[in-house]
Formats: sequence, structure tokens, C-alpha cells
Amino acid sequence: MPVKQPQPGELDAIETASRDEVDALQLTRLKATLHHAYANVQHYRKAFDAKGVHPDHLKQLSDLAKFPFTVKKDLRDNYPFGLFAVPREQVVRLHASSGTTGKPTVVGYTQNDIDTWADLVARSIRAAGGRKGDVIQVAYGYGLFTGGLGAHYGAERLGCTVIPMSGGQTEKQIQLIQDFKPSIIMVTPSYMQVIIEEMARQKINARETSLKVGIFGAEPWTEAMRREIETKAGIDAVDIYGLSEVMGPGVASECIESKDGPVVWEDHFLPEIIDPETGEVLPDGSEGELVFTSLTKEALPIIRYRTRDLTRLLPPTSRAFRRMGKIVGRSDDMLIIRGVNVFPTQIEEIVLAHAQLSGQYQVQVSRDGLMDEVEVRCELQSGADGDVQAIATWVQHRVKTLVGISTRVTVLAPDSIERTLTGKARRVIDKRPR
Repeated sequence: MPVKQPQPGELDAIETASRDEVDALQLTRLKATLHHAYANVQHYRKAFDAKGVHPDHLKQLSDLAKFPFTVKKDLRDNYPFGLFAVPREQVVRLHASSGTTGKPTVVGYTQNDIDTWADLVARSIRAAGGRKGDVIQVAYGYGLFTGGLGAHYGAERLGCTVIPMSGGQTEKQIQLIQDFKPSIIMVTPSYMQVIIEEMARQKINARETSLKVGIFGAEPWTEAMRREIETKAGIDAVDIYGLSEVMGPGVASECIESKDGPVVWEDHFLPEIIDPETGEVLPDGSEGELVFTSLTKEALPIIRYRTRDLTRLLPPTSRAFRRMGKIVGRSDDMLIIRGVNVFPTQIEEIVLAHAQLSGQYQVQVSRDGLMDEVEVRCELQSGADGDVQAIATWVQHRVKTLVGISTRVTVLAPDSIERTLTGKARRVIDKRPR
């Protein structure tokens, strides 16, 4: 399918600036952000003082390494509004995490923050090939989750026609695709798999719908999943990255003309890669934990936020800014199985490599005495009639060879594994005692 190349004048000037211009803008905005946080947020004032640093100590971008990290616990400890840097009356919107493992993390936005967010999501959609007048189906969840509303306001800012479908109701999702004929869908990649499967059940050729581009985020996904979705749906699958603590969707996004990793919008967010164990800043190209500092946020400036996402920073290609490599996992989601570090995405790559398996899988971890036991549960493609024992043996051998752990593999009938209808897929079930 033809890829929409950006035309002269379509990009923001900073997207084609020199590296020196980007660095100069970052330094100016970083100094202002540090002063804003220090003057208005007691947590940051105490944290800076405890480390013996002051915003005036920042003379160059590398000096940021002297400042303390922010972690999710800091947001929870200051629940609900303790990290806000403006009076609550200036906060025009609140979002929050689900809080399933404790107090939710709360983020706030001034009107300027909302406008910046909309601008950056619009920029992200444009990078993915979207243009004014396109019809976009937003199938991210609406509500306190940042995905739905973030995508919605960005699409409107670009001048698109928005279908605010939200998540779930798969049959209705498909009905709207057929009736309203969107050219773009914004959704989690695992739920796009569900939509494609339901189309197959309804005898609808997913490659013949109006969809041309899928903008997928909110969970890690692999190149294997990209290939599967693109092949089955006949679309360009583009990666968008974000997290609520930093802004929401639109912190970084891939360009459709290159599809070589999300471009970090570095005029608003300063990325670092650190060693997750020592906190040492690593050079570009090294794999480590992604850290973000906001450069323009008013309500909730965030300083050196440890995302726990493991990736690399790569040089610019389609835009003036650095790119992120694929998220290989999370430092807090990494499984340690009999001394081996295992990420769910490694299992995903193997499962998707077998033509008779669907992209759905789960990794179940338990403990028998002192020994960790791992079961990989996967399922056949609809209509597949392969030898399940032979397939299980193949997966088991590949996991042992490529990942380095022994597993039990169970190949189930089609549609046996729980689908996610409203959010992120549950790939790991860890039953080991804490």
C-alpha cells in the first residue's frame, strides 16, 4: 500500500532541526522545569536537597545525572495531589492508574498541558500517516486510563473524524469499521488480534476493510506480532509509546515511512538509558532502563522518572529526534526462572514463528518444592489441524535453545486462551509464593 510521505510544511520546524538546535531547546526547557519543580513541589525540594543538588547546578544536559530519580512509589506516597506544581484549581483534568496493587498514581493537567498533549498525539498520528479528514476509530479505553481521551483529542487536533468506540464490544467494533469505514484504528495490538480473529469467524476478509493504518500501543509488542497483524489485516502497523506518569500516549511514535522505532518527541521529553541495577547513565545504543524528564509540563513536572521499560536509544532517521528500540520487557516484569532472565516477549517471538499457532499465549509459572516450573500455553490457529504434540515439542525446543529454560508446552484448541477486550493482554500468571 502507498505510504504517505510528509510534505514540505507539514512537519513542525523542530522535527527537522539540527541536533545543536534540539540540545539548546532542551537545555533551556530543562532548566525551567527543574526550577519549577524545586520551587513548587515539596517532594522535589527535599529530594534535591538530600542529594545536595540545586537547579542552578545544571549547566549542561549531562548534569541531569546528578539529580535524583522519581519512581512510581513517589507518586503513590504523595497521593493524590502532592506532586502537583500548580494550585489544584488550575488543574483542568485528572487521570489515574487502576491502583490494583496499591494506591493509584494520579496525574493532572493544566489547560496548557492538555493542549501540548493534543498537539503531540496529533504529531504522532501524522507521523503514522494520518492527515486532516481521515476517519479514526479509537478503541483504547476511555475514562481514567489516558489512552482513549489522549488519542481522541489528538485526532481531533489533527482535524480527523473520530469514532470514540472505546474498548470491548468486538462485534460492534467490526460493524463500525464496515459502516463508518475508518482508515486508521488506535488500539492495543493484542486487541487488534482479537478483532482480526472475530472478522475471520464472521467470514470477513480483514485485508479488504477500509483500514490502512493501525496505531498500536499501551503494551510491549514484537516485530513478529507486527508482521502477523500487517499480513492478516493488510495494514501498516505503527508503534506509539506513552505512559500516564509522563503524559499519556504520544511521548514517542513511529514514522510510517521508516517504521524503525518510536521517535521520542525530544522537544518535550528528555530520555536517558540507565543501568537498572546501578542507575548509571549508559551511552546511546546500550540496552537498559528508559528514564524520562518532562520539559514543558506545568501541573506535574516529572524528573528522571524510571519507566522500568527496557530498550535502547537509537540515532535519528525520519525526524531530528532520537528513536526508541522495541521494548524488550520491563525490569519489574522480568521473570527469573532458575537463574535465567526471561521476558514474555521472547516467548511471543517463538509462538508467532509457528504458522499453525495463533498469536495468543500465556506463561504460567509455579513452584514445585524449590524448583520453578514453567508452562507455556498457546493455541492453534482457527482451522489448523496440525499435530499438537509435534507443535508443542517444537515450541519447547525453541524456548530451550533461544531462551535457555525448560518448559512444559500445552497447545490448546482455537479460542481457548482468554482474550483481552478492554486493555492489555495478561501474558504472565505467576503462581509462585511471594
